[in-house]
Amino acid sequence: MVELTIVGRVSDGLPLAQGTRYVNEENDNNLSSTYKQQGEFILGEISRGALPLSTIVILINQFHSFSYIIENGICFMTLSDSSYPRKLVFYYLKDLAKEFEKFDEGLIKRITKPYGFVRFGGIIGNIRRQYVDTRTQANLSKLKSGQDIEIMTEDFSQIVKRRNRYEMLQKLAEAPAHASQIWGSKKLEIIALKWTPTTIVFVVAATLIWACLTLRIRDQF
Repeated sequence: MVELTIVGRVSDGLPLAQGTRYVNEENDNNLSSTYKQQGEFILGEISRGALPLSTIVILINQFHSFSYIIENGICFMTLSDSSYPRKLVFYYLKDLAKEFEKFDEGLIKRITKPYGFVRFGGIIGNIRRQYVDTRTQANLSKLKSGQDIEIMTEDFSQIVKRRNRYEMLQKLAEAPAHASQIWGSKKLEIIALKWTPTTIVFVVAATLIWACLTLRIRDQF
């Protein structure tokens, strides 16, 4: 069954719309929230170029996976259980993309609030209802169709590992720059200009005193 749907803008990773939260009675709201956060994370990775702009299935666990397609800079993503036919999942996403194309592109660009395209949420619900029962004549025809769909597969845990590695490298790259900013700061420059002459006088005076003491000791012997 298709359980969660997110439509988002690839250019900035902004989630535009979502379907109604389809939570089974045996699942709690915390689990649903976790899946939603995972979907938003995947959208963010697509936006920054860490995931391909192609048809892909991301395995979350042995029970669920995310599937997404990209059409005209918009990501259509859905969470489904492992027993649901993948072929129907991508027919569902394609139907969403067709409906989305009917809206003005300028309207989509003006959305700045996450999930601000509330109107499309109702459309997601209507299309989803057509795919709840896999045994309807329409769905059986889609399953029997000879159209092949090339699908890549990724593991969600590997995506998270790559993101963590990326963030670690970013911190390492920024560390030297941060240090140079401290040592090259204007405040340090002012301190140096203020105390350098005093330090020079002190060093010269100490050197002269040491030289005089050395000469006196030699004269005594």
